[in-house]
Amino acid sequence: MEDRVFAKPQDRIVDFAFNSDVVDVFPDMIRRSVPGYELVIPMSGLMAARHMGVAGTAFDLGCSLGASSLALLAQCDSSKVRVVGVDSSPAMIAQAEQNISDPRVSFRCEDILTSDISGASVVMLNFVVQFLAPAHRLALLTRIAEQMDPTGLLILSEKVRNADPQLQTFYDTTHMAWKRANGYSELEVSQKRQALENVMQVETFETHAERLTKAGFKHVVQWFHCMNWVSFAASPTQVLCDASDDPGE
Repeated sequence: MEDRVFAKPQDRIVDFAFNSDVVDVFPDMIRRSVPGYELVIPMSGLMAARHMGVAGTAFDLGCSLGASSLALLAQCDSSKVRVVGVDSSPAMIAQAEQNISDPRVSFRCEDILTSDISGASVVMLNFVVQFLAPAHRLALLTRIAEQMDPTGLLILSEKVRNADPQLQTFYDTTHMAWKRANGYSELEVSQKRQALENVMQVETFETHAERLTKAGFKHVVQWFHCMNWVSFAASPTQVLCDASDDPGE
């Protein structure tokens, strides 16, 4: 369904929420709003599946409709793999359960700040931390590092801001132009931006990288960057590149 949530003038712009109105159009909304989304999600699934092998449990935290979960399962034929999607939005979880019938995935309507992920082989955290209060972010990542398997893999994707004001302005204006090129009107762009002002608190790339290290991830790499969007891969103990892999071409 096409995203028209902000198409009509609104007398009062309320804070953005992942409610039923957003759930109905979410796939279209995020595809047209996040540059690189259609690469980040399949690549997250590919990396997660390779890391897990034929067994293990992955957690898709802030799973929304389960796109990252599906991307992982699409790359893995094993029946011994399990994926647990966790989200605090009842509307998102209800729709995800309706959309996805793969017996290897289950969903929990829980707060990711307290949800147990003990023994996770993989944790996917795509475009989620930016919606958490900054004071809670380090505690979440620390708990993930402590609870997941020591050889586990964290995949973290976020919108970031640049410390250079001129570069940040370039990225912002380019992003707005990209959204307009994807069919959003000036009104839609403006109203959604107002709705997100108090909800999405964006930090610098350096802040995210330093927090991951402070949380207990010994190896952190950036594997994606497109304007204001980046993705990290991190592990509590091991180097991410397997020496047995053939780099190919």
